[in-house]
Amino acid sequence: MSEEHHHYKNEYYNIDFQEGPVGEAGVNGCQNEDILKVLIHRMYQLQNSFPCRENALAITKLEEAKMWLDYRTQKRIEQGVEGKNVAHD
Repeated sequence: MSEEHHHYKNEYYNIDFQEGPVGEAGVNGCQNEDILKVLIHRMYQLQNSFPCRENALAITKLEEAKMWLDYRTQKRIEQGVEGKNVAHD
């Protein structure tokens, strides 16, 4: 797997993550939340075909990870730092 801070690639995938804050650089790649949405969708498809406890737990944890990232974004919006290279409280 070839990986840089914003780019991950191998023979099966090529992922470009956002480089720089959207407010400063514009949209130029995907966000972590985008990848989580894909994984959640895939796990639901697998759970529909091959239901098991492990799939259900994986879905729960992926959804929890997305929830925390969404919460972080909301806090950044409320604090006026979303889209900027500035830490939030």
